[in-house]
Amino acid sequence: MNHLSTLPYTTKFWFTKSSGRLEPNKQIQWDWELYDLSVRVSVKELEQNRRILIEWDMFGTSTTVEWLFTPIEANATFVSISSTGFKGNGNEIVGQVIGCTEGFALVLSGLKVFLEHNIILNLVLDRFPDQKIQ
Repeated sequence: MNHLSTLPYTTKFWFTKSSGRLEPNKQIQWDWELYDLSVRVSVKELEQNRRILIEWDMFGTSTTVEWLFTPIEANATFVSISSTGFKGNGNEIVGQVIGCTEGFALVLSGLKVFLEHNIILNLVLDRFPDQKIQ
């Protein structure tokens, strides 16, 4: 499985538009046009087929997100995601963690089904069908 920096179909299971490819020390923008939401992504580190480290300001909080890609078989990769740097009081931090965990679970599920079965599940679109995310 290829990681997100080389996967040309990210818009089929996560965001709808990107201003460019992930490259070390580069800033790009990801758009979720269906929600009128954009986020600037600062690529901090990129190790081909191993790791992606970004910073982004999602939902008013600047956080660091790290994807790790660990081969487990000839044609399989285990993907783990961690997000750090949440700010606010206890309830605000818990809300950010829940939203982040929920969001990345949808993204990974959509990616897995897309890569293994070429099916687009529209999980992100279906998560908030009648509202804009602020």
